[in-house]
Amino acid sequence: MPHLERRGAATQLMVDGKPFLMLAGELHNSSSSSLEYMKPIWPQLAALGLNTVVTPLSWELVEPAEGKYDFALVDGLLAQAREQHLRIVFLWLASWKNGLSSYDPAWVKADTHRFPRAVVRGSESSILSTFGRATMEADARAFAALMSHLREVDGTQHTMLMMQLENEVGILGDSRDHSPAAEQAFQSAVPAELVRYLAAHRNSLYPELRELWEQHGEKTSGTWTQVFGDTPRADEIFMAWHYAGYVQAVAAAGKAAYPIPMYVNTWLAGENTPPGSYPSGGPQPRVVDVWKAAGSAIDMYSPDIYQSNFTNWCDRYHRAGNPLFVPETNGAGTGAANAFYAIGEDATLGFSPFAIESDRDPDHELAASYRVLDQVAPVVLAAQTEGKTHGFVLDKGNPEVEFVMNGYTLRVSLDEIFGFHSEKGFGLIVATGPDEFLAAGKGFRVVFTPRSAGQAHVGIASITEGRFDGGKWIEGRRLNGDENDQGNYWRFDPRQIGIEKAVVYRFE
Repeated sequence: MPHLERRGAATQLMVDGKPFLMLAGELHNSSSSSLEYMKPIWPQLAALGLNTVVTPLSWELVEPAEGKYDFALVDGLLAQAREQHLRIVFLWLASWKNGLSSYDPAWVKADTHRFPRAVVRGSESSILSTFGRATMEADARAFAALMSHLREVDGTQHTMLMMQLENEVGILGDSRDHSPAAEQAFQSAVPAELVRYLAAHRNSLYPELRELWEQHGEKTSGTWTQVFGDTPRADEIFMAWHYAGYVQAVAAAGKAAYPIPMYVNTWLAGENTPPGSYPSGGPQPRVVDVWKAAGSAIDMYSPDIYQSNFTNWCDRYHRAGNPLFVPETNGAGTGAANAFYAIGEDATLGFSPFAIESDRDPDHELAASYRVLDQVAPVVLAAQTEGKTHGFVLDKGNPEVEFVMNGYTLRVSLDEIFGFHSEKGFGLIVATGPDEFLAAGKGFRVVFTPRSAGQAHVGIASITEGRFDGGKWIEGRRLNGDENDQGNYWRFDPRQIGIEKAVVYRFE
């Protein structure tokens, strides 16, 4: 079945025994609630070059009456995806979506005694409280039933690759839940499991969490304010622990039925934004360790990246024990560029712009990127295991980058020739041999410098454009003259995304 596997320097998604790169897109929230609505959309998604569709699946439609499950929509979506040879990642929208509770069934919404609500700024809200044990058990039962059904109907075909638990969880409008059960828990001791985890993993903790703990004496016992201080950050850690415990329990119930990869996505906070302005308790980088301390059923924590500092957020989430997956992000030209960075630099399992069905132009920039990335994916996936890939996004604010590959320093910069300067450039580079490189992208140039003593210069032996067809390299033009600036640079045309191979040599 689909699973995550550590392969050398990278963790990869394995599907049918091979590494699989998800070139994906996420649907609008309500699109997949209707099979009739989706009928014309599936062919359009396939035409965009996707191989995977990230699609919501709501608790209210799976269990409209308590204990009575309806999987007709699930089966229909799987069948429609198979018709277009597409894979699926399902989003289990259940207790929370974007910090709120709107996808739970009516029988849950109506019973506030059995399924208690969070208190936000002194008033009971419509948000399901993490302190409702009956709520967690009901969510877990429904999820386990869904996963059992999916194993039965898809356990051999593997149309579904992964499962997202809830969506952008956390308290909105306040830094923490102030319900009676929450108040009692907040005044109680920090659970021993959490402080033991902090102590055991202190050297690998996210710096902000470690510093906060150290500032308050690295206590191994005490209340939440005694251990983490009387600040909104302590509230956020408290909520992270309780959301994590709830979601880990739901995930564990599902994994007992069908153990495919599962992740939780994150509404990212601004640098100085107070908890509650974003969902407080969701797996922000500073509290991912708290989520990990609460259980191991979640395989990874994934950022929904809409901010301009895309590369920074990728790097924060791609850390030891947490492979990167980008389940929501900008599409169009921005996504077309960022996909190369995430795949080349951070070995992402997949890249998924939101509202993908709104982009119906098969000649769009994102579609062009996906078609090229699909061609080079086998080479990139193999090189990721050896740490021999780099990705980049360039613009006027960040016009060049440097990195080391195979004994060379590569300086990658915006392309320029005959007075023309690229406004943006992006791509990825793979080291395919001692002096050989494969790259894909547009609008950049590369210059090589040797790192070993005694050979001061590097020359370009050859540059060949081409494409892959069924994994086989089909050569195009041998590029020279204007196309490589008279042999001085490895250039990528800013007008279109291309694939090229370069061979270099050293001389004194």
